[in-house]
Amino acid sequence: MDPTPAAAEADTPVISLRGATASLGSRPVLRGVDLTVRRGEVVALLGANGSGKSTAVRAVVGQVPLLSGELSLFGTEFRRFRDWSRVGYVPQRTTAASGVPATVREVVSSGRLARRRFGLPRAADRAAVDRALDLVDMLPYASASVGALSGGQHQRVLIARALAVEPELLIMDEPMAGVDLDNQEVLAGALRQQVAAGSTVLLVLHELGPLEPLIDRAVVLRDGCVVHDGAPPEAVGQHALPGHDHVHPHAAHDAEPLRTGLLS
Repeated sequence: MDPTPAAAEADTPVISLRGATASLGSRPVLRGVDLTVRRGEVVALLGANGSGKSTAVRAVVGQVPLLSGELSLFGTEFRRFRDWSRVGYVPQRTTAASGVPATVREVVSSGRLARRRFGLPRAADRAAVDRALDLVDMLPYASASVGALSGGQHQRVLIARALAVEPELLIMDEPMAGVDLDNQEVLAGALRQQVAAGSTVLLVLHELGPLEPLIDRAVVLRDGCVVHDGAPPEAVGQHALPGHDHVHPHAAHDAEPLRTGLLS
């Protein structure tokens, strides 16, 4: 008996990356990366400086073009994929965003544009924004300027913006980087609730920290190649994981982390 459409979709990987190669400027960064993330999984991408972690997730959301290889999202070939309302993306936090003249609510509301496109916010949009702010414990700061926030609070806002789209797939690049322990615990709690609600998650991490209990699999990159795909404790035990990816000076990095969409 053929599987029902719902069963077939449940068996289809949310992310399928096969033989991916990519460069930043003239520097090869990904060298034949295979990565599969299935529905409901929480997968951590780990690796040392320059290993290709951030480049891999930026390739998945279309910010870095693949030189070769295959990529599909929710079973759809990437070049045909248009349903970005199913995806929430949190880029690496940069100081550039702190000068944006906007309130916390305005920034988080921009995450709903993938769902409403044009027109005034609806009641469902406002409810989703309130829920996202509440998840990261930022609802009391909804009217505050993002420029007045601490680094940890600002990271919470970026995560709330991604959660406001009510994504099936949440991709986060170093969400805990430069965030103090209290803010880490808040973010871990928000992610725990999102996972409980059924979201699939791909994380770039420097270290597992308070997120470790949520991680189903760890994929370790070294020099642009996958050297481990399996249990997180085993990954940490076998591979040194210091530092963050270096970004090639000619690469188009996330200089505008508060822009409203993944792709134009």
